[in-house]
Amino acid sequence: MLTETTETISPDLFRAALSHWASGVTVVTTRDAAGQNHGFTASAFSSVSLDPALVLVCLDNRANCFDAFDSSEGFVVHLLARDQQELAGRFASKGADKFAGSGVTLSPAGQPLLPGALARLECRTERRVPGGDHLILIGEVHQASEREGEPLVYFQRRFHDLTPAG
Repeated sequence: MLTETTETISPDLFRAALSHWASGVTVVTTRDAAGQNHGFTASAFSSVSLDPALVLVCLDNRANCFDAFDSSEGFVVHLLARDQQELAGRFASKGADKFAGSGVTLSPAGQPLLPGALARLECRTERRVPGGDHLILIGEVHQASEREGEPLVYFQRRFHDLTPAG
């Protein structure tokens, strides 16, 4: 029998515990109706289904780009390569033009594509699900590309290299 509890964990303790989960790093991009590019860095990313091909990403409700993603018809998930730490940091920050000097191009569907990612998943927004202080975006993947390389990994609040020590 399950017992109900009213105890809640503090956000700081929850964040500290989750820092022990190693994850890949993604940058998620979209383009709004006015033609403005938007993006954010996310480690909260997962595949959901193979058939149909579905993925999810989580976006903070307070993010400057929230409205763009909340109303977009699609988005692109860029699985970052080990040498893309600067890009991850730029898209995690507020303020500066995140796309400046990035070599962004547009997909046939009109979504912003960043060069250098290990893989890109171009998605149609399938569903938006409220999840506490985040919005869970579920996308159906309609186009994918990939290349060889090492991933950018985030663990205990910093980036790590998976290359074995020699």
